[in-house]
Amino acid sequence: MTTLLRRLSGSMCSLLGCRAVTHNRTSYLIPRDGAWLLPACSGSLTGYSRAQSRWQHTETGDPVEVDLKRLEGKDDGIVEVLMCRHKARNALGHVFVSRMRELVSTLSNDSAVRVVVFRSLVPGVFCAGADLKERALMNNSESDLFVHGLRSLMTQIASLPTPTIAAMDGAALGGGLELALACDLRTAARSAQMGLIETTRGLLPGAGGSQRLPRMVGLALAKELIFTGKRVGGQTALEIGLVNRAVDQNQTGDAAYREALSLAREILPQAPIAVRMAKEAMNKGVEVDISSAMAIERMCYARVIPTRDRQEGMAAFIEKRAPQYTGE
Repeated sequence: MTTLLRRLSGSMCSLLGCRAVTHNRTSYLIPRDGAWLLPACSGSLTGYSRAQSRWQHTETGDPVEVDLKRLEGKDDGIVEVLMCRHKARNALGHVFVSRMRELVSTLSNDSAVRVVVFRSLVPGVFCAGADLKERALMNNSESDLFVHGLRSLMTQIASLPTPTIAAMDGAALGGGLELALACDLRTAARSAQMGLIETTRGLLPGAGGSQRLPRMVGLALAKELIFTGKRVGGQTALEIGLVNRAVDQNQTGDAAYREALSLAREILPQAPIAVRMAKEAMNKGVEVDISSAMAIERMCYARVIPTRDRQEGMAAFIEKRAPQYTGE
């Protein structure tokens, strides 16, 4: 299969006049006329190849920057998105973002997934935000296009049908906090630092932070945090409603992850379709007036009535036993 793909890439290159670049087992075609062809899920970004060609590695076998881990046994249904770009502290670079988009797209269509946990394997950091070294190589239009793609990624994460949890065991700054804000729930070590610090860099939060933070902590407080670029610790984040749970860090540096896993295990036994519909009802309802929100709730409720899980829930209650939900 790999040989066939390489031959196809070579054929396309000869037709389009481009060169093939391979990174993390993904082939990118970069035409000489200035159009950058991404994998099918990303589309074509005209005018991007000039900057991209300076960042893209040509060697195979480079470290994977984002990966998936599907838990098994009693935790079957929990999936972890592992951020592991060690050298750049999980900075949001091209390869990192492209890989994240690919994995999130896969999760959105997987009915076996019940909870998604975003965690870092880089000690002391969740995500350091934008990759400033890459951004320095972009012109204005390239920078705008990249941030648009980053905003799209955060929307993609927020739109996942299953509950999502961000486990912040270290710094979550700028785009890193925006990633956490795109999740449904957040856990943090009390020692973790987080903040939308873009104004200290001459920017403003551009990947959804200026909209999600006010909805989460209130407009006045969000303005203070964004205007000043202030960083807050895990305990303060808990007190202002930025995170759901804050815990003391442990010796292995993964206390927030362990708390996120505990939270995921509380969600896991519940009826999957009911949980998904509850998420949809809340996410859509909060954006409209109360009358419209009630109509949304009714539509979501109607979708759980004919499910086998609802029948199982009623039967388990009557028989005084734990329900066994199948997601049907």
